[in-house]
Amino acid sequence: MYNFSLLLASEIQSDFLTTFLPILRYVLFGLIIASAIVLIITTLMQSNDTNSGLDAFTGGGQESYYAQNKGASRDGILKKITIAMACIAFICTILFFCSLLINAVPQS
Repeated sequence: MYNFSLLLASEIQSDFLTTFLPILRYVLFGLIIASAIVLIITTLMQSNDTNSGLDAFTGGGQESYYAQNKGASRDGILKKITIAMACIAFICTILFFCSLLINAVPQS
């Protein structure tokens, strides 16, 4: 006697794997490319502060209003965008390779 619920479940699972996962991979790959491009652009737009390492050594740090509110400045915003895009690219890359592994599991 055949178990129709198992047959139906495997058919639904097979249909899900063959239709949804390729679309998910294209979306994830597009997000990886877009976040990588934004990551490159924001990294190049950030200012070059070469004295920050020497300030810690010599004790010449600034305690001005600008230094205290650096997170709201252009460089602070670009730094936050850079961190966010790196996280998005990392998570999407892991999900992309997990979707490849799911598809590689043999179906019984």
